[in-house]
Amino acid sequence: MAKQFAAIEPAHRAFIDKQRLFFVASAAPGARVNLSPKGLDGLRVLGPSQVVYLDHTGSGAETSAHLAAGSPLTLMVCAFEGPPLILRLYGRGRIVRRGGAEYAALLAERFDGREPPGARQMVMLDVELVQTSCGFGVPLYDYVGERPSLINWAEAKGEDGLRAYRAEKNLRSIDGLETGFEEAQAAVTN
Repeated sequence: MAKQFAAIEPAHRAFIDKQRLFFVASAAPGARVNLSPKGLDGLRVLGPSQVVYLDHTGSGAETSAHLAAGSPLTLMVCAFEGPPLILRLYGRGRIVRRGGAEYAALLAERFDGREPPGARQMVMLDVELVQTSCGFGVPLYDYVGERPSLINWAEAKGEDGLRAYRAEKNLRSIDGLETGFEEAQAAVTN
């Protein structure tokens, strides 16, 4: 049932563009596996072998820590509406830090120049393998809308509050690995 592809094909891109939810998985040697759901219209296909997602401030920063430790990265998108399908993107990721030229260019070109409250970085994935599978076991769900909770929380915190929160919660992974946010925070504030 599973099929593998060397790159993101046009049908894959069309499928990815329709989805409202995706999952990110990473692990580093000796660390716990991290699996996180992502939404808020943050995933963009940049080309046949590259995607990026806009990452929001959260209670942890496992993906950042794992990528800093050299971890591979997997993104998974699955159909909760329409025909069943699961699509996985395997590859190597890197962090695009907020405040840098590459971040600004991606924000302008791929996110209509709009940075949502609480955005902390982008995660770039260089895709080495695309795999699809049937998705027959994935239930059907009706999309109701995005939860406003994260955006409302970020707006209430404000930029200074977010900076303080990241300094408290996002400098190390749950396994004690460095995330790189300390240097990134310093670059944005200077």
